[in-house]
Amino acid sequence: MSSFQDLIKGEKPILVDFYADWCAPCKAMNPILKSVKSKMGDQIKILKINIDKNQAVANKFNVRGIPTFILFQSNEIKWRKSGLLEENNLLEELKKIT
Repeated sequence: MSSFQDLIKGEKPILVDFYADWCAPCKAMNPILKSVKSKMGDQIKILKINIDKNQAVANKFNVRGIPTFILFQSNEIKWRKSGLLEENNLLEELKKIT
């Protein structure tokens, strides 16, 4: 768990995607996340966390549905949303924060 804490403590915003390999909406988000990353570049880091392999982290942040996205900055949760997101909506939310 401490390694996850180390990952989210920086000043650069980190969007964490809690997903599972068997989740169809999670798979549908992959090209959207790639596009968001290409548009935002170094303004944001995207981290994917497989909930089946990292149950302690998912439990700590009360992840009940997937995909769940949590934006961390300086160890704080700045934004959180669950479910399939449209690219424009996601970009809009991230730009408000970054």
